Amino acid sequence: MKTLFRNFVSVLRRFKMATLLNVLGLSIAFTAFMVIMMQVNYDNNFDSCQPEANSIYRMDMDFQGSMSAVISRPFARGFTESSPHVKAGMIMSSWNSELFYSVDRGGERQNFKDPVVNATSGITRVFHFDMVEGNETALDQPETVMIPESMARRLFGNESAIGKRLMSVESENTLATISGVFKDFPRNSSVRNIIYRQMSDKENYNEYGNQNYFFFFRLDDPSNLEVVKENFKKNFDASQQFGKDFKWEKDGIELMMTPLPKLHFLTNVSFDSMPKASRQTMHVLFAIAFVILLIAGINFTNFSTALTPMRIKSINTQKVLGSPDSVLRTSLLGEAVIVSIVAYLISLGLLFIAGQTFVASLVDADMSFSAQSGIIMTTAAIAVAVGVLAGIYPACYITSFPPALVLKGSFGLSPKGRVLRSALISIQFVASFILIISSLFMYLQNRYMQNTPLGYDKDELIVVELNSKVNKNQEVLTSEVKSFSGIEDITYAEQVLSSRDFYMGWGRMYKDQDINFQCIPVSPSFLRVMGIEITDGRDFRPEDDLKENGSYIFNEKAREMYNLELGEKIDGDEIIGFISNVKFASFRNEVSPMTFYVWGKHYWGREVDSKYYAAAYVKVKAGSDLRAAMKHVRACLTKIDPIYPFKTTFYDEILQQTYERELKISNLITLFSVIAIFISIVGVFGLVVFESEYRRKEVAVRKVLGSSTSQILVMFNRSYLIILAACFVLATPVAFYGMYRWLENFAYRTPMYWWVFLLAFVIISVITFVTVTFQNWHVANSNPVESIKSE
Repeated sequence: MKTLFRNFVSVLRRFKMATLLNVLGLSIAFTAFMVIMMQVNYDNNFDSCQPEANSIYRMDMDFQGSMSAVISRPFARGFTESSPHVKAGMIMSSWNSELFYSVDRGGERQNFKDPVVNATSGITRVFHFDMVEGNETALDQPETVMIPESMARRLFGNESAIGKRLMSVESENTLATISGVFKDFPRNSSVRNIIYRQMSDKENYNEYGNQNYFFFFRLDDPSNLEVVKENFKKNFDASQQFGKDFKWEKDGIELMMTPLPKLHFLTNVSFDSMPKASRQTMHVLFAIAFVILLIAGINFTNFSTALTPMRIKSINTQKVLGSPDSVLRTSLLGEAVIVSIVAYLISLGLLFIAGQTFVASLVDADMSFSAQSGIIMTTAAIAVAVGVLAGIYPACYITSFPPALVLKGSFGLSPKGRVLRSALISIQFVASFILIISSLFMYLQNRYMQNTPLGYDKDELIVVELNSKVNKNQEVLTSEVKSFSGIEDITYAEQVLSSRDFYMGWGRMYKDQDINFQCIPVSPSFLRVMGIEITDGRDFRPEDDLKENGSYIFNEKAREMYNLELGEKIDGDEIIGFISNVKFASFRNEVSPMTFYVWGKHYWGREVDSKYYAAAYVKVKAGSDLRAAMKHVRACLTKIDPIYPFKTTFYDEILQQTYERELKISNLITLFSVIAIFISIVGVFGLVVFESEYRRKEVAVRKVLGSSTSQILVMFNRSYLIILAACFVLATPVAFYGMYRWLENFAYRTPMYWWVFLLAFVIISVITFVTVTFQNWHVANSNPVESIKSE
């Protein structure tokens, strides 16, 4: 065994670079596998923290194939009370907001701003909360809130949070009293670690027309779902919700019950703001993890096999001296397993480093070793398996020949050896082509979403979050902001365009027909400042803000769908114009009927001095200093309200946030595609190293017979060109189908450009040829006499 070990070490020393690259490639493969599986595990186990997750459902409405995630409060209450099988039900606001408040800590008032959602007290009976302080009755009393443990520690340190008040920053008034503290949920949970505030009993208690809520309920047994649903449909008077003479079958409306574990992957549902993931993307990520391991394993197998000719003499010597085949094979197999384990240990160090770099920002999961012990231990087992699988064939093959083989030539140059190496390297090239084509299309789709014209001017635009104090001083803000010479204008709206998938939905009667559309209330100057052109009718005017009724400007989609006409009125509000189908929401959904709306004198039915707008849009003049303009805007806000922590962002950042998940997944896939290509090239490099060593005598003879260096390099590259072409033909249809299916997740998508496939071929080919040429340059230029003598 000592002789075998010395021979193994000698060979590794001779090929230090190839050895180092193969071990490094295997280490990077294990690291990549663990990182990818952390993300896959994060999404596949979403909401697994709920012990009765399969008994918890969210009710959605299916309107003849059009799904909606929001329903009314009385409808939800009716379902909860319809059957004893429904153990609990709750509703919560479908849109989260932020609460700006202060707390008294050590006699000092400190200000905070945190996400908050209104929910009914049933939330603690539908979902499981591990209460640190208080119990499941925490939200039974009015004006109470529950907060996560991490927030309680941030606000009050080690003091008890129960009974503490969240107070108005501007006054001594109590906004809410803390009545419960719950243990933080893991990141992959639909129940987030935010403030949960008790919903007032007066809020839309009997308003069937106000469908603003997610409705969750818990059954005693999932098998009773259909019985409960049919009983409700049979006995509940749904005409209050859907109109007189309503019949479930006749009107084509159905109740859809989605179990909590499937909610994370539910798509194409209007007004669904719950965190989402794509199963297709998870399959792609899992496939990449498997492919990277496969490529690294192939490299390792190729590496072990390539060592065969240089180790046969030592092994045959051991056989002549009486060593049985089983002992030799076990020793050779052990070497492979040890190398794989060493690579795994290195990968743990790489994983720790990755957790401190930008890689951590691409993964939603917690990358700490303590949080991912299962994946880390599983990868350890995989490392041993890779060592066994990569080493078992070379170990059996090397020991299967009689000692006389040492006198008969090189397995490395035999037809069988070449076929094996070509087959293994082909698998790597096919995988590399698929990955690089996929990453290129993902990049193009993300670029398309961020740079395609939206129908309005998004350049040189600053978006400002507003609060009630600034809304009361809109004229002051407008005047102060426009005093800066680099700022062109400012306008206001209740929402930020392209920041979400869906906006406020309104249902109205128009010429005896029900129409539904998404509505974004704006100030009269909005379309002009944003560069949105009127295709028919007129733009909003300042006097529209003083009229008794509101004014609509619809998009062409609404006009076509509902046959809207200029001058017609909807509940007294006039249709004054039409615009093209601007991309007001994200690219995940097709443009739907929508309108920009100016309130007039009234705001939600009340006459007010000023309307509430959630955002201001500040248009900066072309060529002006954006940073200076931003600084001026912030100064203006601070002048009006020096306490409130306003958010001011460039509009490009809004688009980045809208497509944050797509960008993260795309960057993750691109990163590991590059890693897969690197590992493949490591395999090519390793093979070229050994092939050039095997063929030194052949090269020397060719040189003596007059071959030039370029001719020899072409000879080495020609075989790889043939392999590349064949692999490209195999990979292209697979990559095309995979990307075609992935792009189906978007209503608006980049074309399937033919040049992407050609570019992938060029990239892989150039990298391969550079690698082959670089390694063989020395052999092609060496003294042929020395090479022949050494042989």
